[in-house]
Order: sequence, then C-alpha cells, then structure tokens
Amino acid sequence: MTIRHHIADEILVSYASGSLPEAWSLLVATHLALCPSCRKAASDAEELGGALLDDLAPVDLSEDAFDKLMSKLESAEPEEAPVTAKKQTADIPSVLPEPLKSYLGGDLHALNWKRLGKGAYHIPITLRNGEGKARLLKVPAGQPVPAHGHRGEELTLVLTGSFTTHQGEFLRGDVEAADDDVEHMPVAGPGEDCICLAITDAPLKFKSLGARIAQPFIGI
Repeated sequence: MTIRHHIADEILVSYASGSLPEAWSLLVATHLALCPSCRKAASDAEELGGALLDDLAPVDLSEDAFDKLMSKLESAEPEEAPVTAKKQTADIPSVLPEPLKSYLGGDLHALNWKRLGKGAYHIPITLRNGEGKARLLKVPAGQPVPAHGHRGEELTLVLTGSFTTHQGEFLRGDVEAADDDVEHMPVAGPGEDCICLAITDAPLKFKSLGARIAQPFIGI
C-alpha cells in the first residue's frame, strides 16, 4: 500500500501536542495506523515537544494545587467506554484500524449502516466532546457524491476502495483535505465500494436542491 496524500504537518503537530478536537484526533490516529511516514512525523513532533518542555523554567505551584486537582478529578464524570461489537468473527480479516474500530463497535461485518440514497450509506460516530462531526461513508463503486462546497474544514480518509476528485485519486490510507475554498464532487472508483471516514466542523454546502432538502435529516 502506497499512501500519497498525507496529513498536513500543522495538524500532526497539533495532534502530537494533544490540542486537536476529538473528531480530528480520531481521523489522524486512524491514518497513523495505516501510514508509517506520518507515524514517524508525529513521533518526531512529540519528541520535539518534550524537548521544549524540558527547557522551560519550573513554575511554583500554590500549596493547595494538588488538592484542587484531586477535587476536579473526583468530580469529573467518567467517560463512557466504547461500545463493544455485537458480533465478532475471528476468521474475517480486520479492515478498520484502532481506534476507529472501537468507536464503531466492531469491524465492517458488524456494522449497521443507515441509508443515504442512491445506494450510499453512512454511520454517524458518537463523539464525547461534540466538536465537529465524524461519520463512516459508503459510496457504491462508480457513484459520485453530490457536488458540494464547505463552510469549514473537511478531512476524508479512505478505508476501502478509492475515489477521485480534481486533486487526484485517493486510495486506502489517503486523506483529502478541503476547506471553504474547495468545491468538488468525489467519484468512487470502479470495482469496489468506497468506504471513508469523514470529519467536518461545519455543514456542507450542497449544490443540488434534493441534497439540500435531505441535509437536515442526515446531518451532513
């Protein structure tokens, strides 16, 4: 597998520093599971951040700082554990890397898809912090996604199959980045349905009337 479209350096640095919202971190972590070069870049960013921290002068804390920290930890609500898969089949090869598989509750064979229309399906992914939206998309081979623009940022990671846009062809592990300057109509490649992880921080701007009418009901 040769990955040609990678995560931008500034996003990797934000990921390494722990400052990315959950949705973006999920996509980056999934990409890193597939991409050795970005794993190396993220590791280098973590090491650089650690070195910079070592150079910082120590800061005195108040006498009650530890008590305040423990109070916050005790009052914080525990995060819900990811839902476990309803069905696991050991002899089916894994397609979805962690942590995505745990977020979805299992690999592809265990998922319950929701219909979008024209043979396309999706699975909205529950996030804990509510910043941005994440979903799994399945587009039939050869089928286009409705033409759209963006009100914010969008990252799309290919998990199976492929798609093409004006930016080129995207295969397993590739990431397409789009912002409010980009209008496109991705088309799934031939021979295999395209399954992607898509992250957005604002609703898309669809061109067709039918897509705009359906948009409030599908939450894209």
